[in-house]
Amino acid sequence: MPEIVIETRPHDLGGGFEVGRVLPFRKHRSVGPFVFFDRMGPHELAAPIPPERDVRPHPHIGLSTVTYLFEGEMTHRDSLGYKQLIQPGELNWMTAGSGISHSERFDGMRPAGGRLDGIQAWVALPEEFEEIKPSFVHYNEFELPVMTEEGIWARLIAGSAFELESPVTVHSPLFYLHMEVTAGKRVPLPQDYAERAVYINSGKLQVKGQTYVAGQMLVFAKDSLPVVQALENASLMLLGGEPLGPRHIWWNFVSSRKERIEQAKEDWKAGKIPLPPDDHVEFIPLPETIA
Repeated sequence: MPEIVIETRPHDLGGGFEVGRVLPFRKHRSVGPFVFFDRMGPHELAAPIPPERDVRPHPHIGLSTVTYLFEGEMTHRDSLGYKQLIQPGELNWMTAGSGISHSERFDGMRPAGGRLDGIQAWVALPEEFEEIKPSFVHYNEFELPVMTEEGIWARLIAGSAFELESPVTVHSPLFYLHMEVTAGKRVPLPQDYAERAVYINSGKLQVKGQTYVAGQMLVFAKDSLPVVQALENASLMLLGGEPLGPRHIWWNFVSSRKERIEQAKEDWKAGKIPLPPDDHVEFIPLPETIA
């Protein structure tokens, strides 16, 4: 059985754009180095998409953001000067390190609207890498390795699993996959990691006679060998890795040290974290409280 089952909770990012938040959870803060996991959708965005639905420039420290879409598209802009369209199946990986800001806007979808669905995860950085220089990389769907066998298709987004390795540089052992499984098939789980989880995008899974449904994350204990079976065609995210130790999370800041988060707050208020060069007219101010 899973060690714990985490339910998706609704969370409003502002402007009426709601996500399903899974991590962090009060009883289970992280899975390996994954400290944050948001389901963005599925949403039917009516035309024209108002600018209020965009995610305006905001800061990060001490983590890497991992954006992966199933449907729709978004435009990433960051304070390093990168502008990148994100489309389904692609990997958008931004390492904040010592500090970066970015925005996510619906430029391409704005006139006609459409369906949006995807996941944004945050991967915490090991202490020795928390203050590295910010960086950004993007890989299209054809650059990411794929595993296929009867009834199973999987794309390795980051890390290593099933004798595959993603091209993106990671700073600690981890795996992150998008997997499609047909009804009746067993779901393979990497065994070489301390912490592992399965998030159900759609469909149903069964473990020891118990049924689990879309929106649930099943977290499995170290060294467990669960038999996870698809009761119907299922879309899944598999994630995990080696834990990094406790992390403090406040708003968009992640750090092993509380005082570093306090410094990041002051830096954002003082304008010391630059804005994206072509998206600097507005930004999200530091919140007074966190819901």
